[in-house]
Amino acid sequence: MPELQQIWDELLRTRFWVILLQLALVVIFTLIALRFTTVTVRTAVGRLFAREAAEGTAPDLTALELNRRKATIEGLINRALRVIILVIAFLMAMRVLNLDIGPAIAGLGIIGLAVSLGTQNLVRDYVAGAFVLIENQYSKGDLVQIGNQTGTVEDFSLRRTVLRGQDGSVHFVPHGLLQTTTNLSRNWAGISLDIPVPYEEDLPRMTAAIDAAGARLANDPLWQNVVFEQPRVMHVERLAEAGITVHVGGSVAALHRRVLPGILRGLILEEAGTRGLTLGWRAVPQKPEEPPDEPPQESDGQPEDAAGAGSAEPGTPA
Repeated sequence: MPELQQIWDELLRTRFWVILLQLALVVIFTLIALRFTTVTVRTAVGRLFAREAAEGTAPDLTALELNRRKATIEGLINRALRVIILVIAFLMAMRVLNLDIGPAIAGLGIIGLAVSLGTQNLVRDYVAGAFVLIENQYSKGDLVQIGNQTGTVEDFSLRRTVLRGQDGSVHFVPHGLLQTTTNLSRNWAGISLDIPVPYEEDLPRMTAAIDAAGARLANDPLWQNVVFEQPRVMHVERLAEAGITVHVGGSVAALHRRVLPGILRGLILEEAGTRGLTLGWRAVPQKPEEPPDEPPQESDGQPEDAAGAGSAEPGTPA
């Protein structure tokens, strides 16, 4: 028993219980900070998604895609904050134990500097990719233009984006190289066409023909759900030497921004040809009318050779 008493006195003299209490407080505050971080991040991400839904800045996503994006953002932020909290807690625990953490911090600083210099491009890619995901700049399936490359987003990660070009080419774009990104499939897109018209043509008639073509496109059962504003003549764009140029505008679903202008051009060409209007500074060729079917001539009963012989000119030998 005297030995236990001596050990107890030694522990009291070395402030063992105070150190143990301080370590317990560090652990408790660390757990509280981790829990607080999880709740805060979940609340912040929920408000971010609610604001996007209210302002209409996000495309219509399925519930599965929405949950995936939300879980990805929450996991990314939580992991980063947990690493910071745990590093701070470790340093505080070392301080409570009266350990000299100066050399350790210096060594970690040197290692971190070397790693950061060697992987700065990789870190930049991941940070830029996190902001692309958080701001919902684009997602899989969107048609985007990144730099000089345009294509559909085929794959997306925090480090790089994979684009599939219209010709089938696959482009790998690291997020650290992103300067300006254009999303070509977000909500709606405008139709903008310039139609040349000669000075000799009647402008009101041409305007009526173009508007009629826009009405046909807007009322087409195949496209009426994706045409938001009927294409029509907006104004005279310019005066050229051979004629004028009228500007046609409208709005359609962004995913059909490449298809519908071509269809509208074909409808304008049909309307101009039907009305006999000159389009493109040249007359639009009209479809020739087919001659009516003539009834077959009745035969007089004479053979063809005989008829031919009877019609021979005089003086020719039979």
